[in-house]
Amino acid sequence: MFMVDEATADAIRRAFTEDGEFAAAVELRRHFPGIVDNAQARQCARTIAGWEPRPSPDKTARCRKRKSA
Repeated sequence: MFMVDEATADAIRRAFTEDGEFAAAVELRRHFPGIVDNAQARQCARTIAGWEPRPSPDKTARCRKRKSA
């Protein structure tokens, strides 16, 4: 089990989109050298490439406390 931050996921998604599955697996193995099996790296890269980036929080949607009148 490993955790992927948004920057790493973005790099893997970019490699997958631009150069394909094998390039994404290579990018994944560059960030996680403990993954030595190419089949597992390709499967993980496909999974990460399918993720949608998390939306950035909208600062205007925050609730504000009302001042008492």
